[in-house]
Amino acid sequence: MAGLADLGRFSEPALHILISLAAGPRHGYAMQDDIGELTGARPGPGTLYGAIRRLEEHAYIEALPEQDRRKPYRLTDAGRAALGAELQRMRSLAATGLRRLAVA
Repeated sequence: MAGLADLGRFSEPALHILISLAAGPRHGYAMQDDIGELTGARPGPGTLYGAIRRLEEHAYIEALPEQDRRKPYRLTDAGRAALGAELQRMRSLAATGLRRLAVA
């Protein structure tokens, strides 16, 4: 598994989607609202659905059957593992940054 770094400049929207889906399946509009609450910035449809497509291509998420003309998505096991690895990487980076700030 290469992880979210494989997504290049698209890794931040993908990370937000994975975090949103970690709470359970959601459709696109619900993800936009959740991400907006988490980050203070609601992603536009182009950003959201572009990232969803890339995450599906990497098998990090999968679509579920439509419900009332809405298409929900959920994390796959690979997506859960990629999210966990990325959050651990970010935790380590943040800890290093905080230590360096304390020294300065």
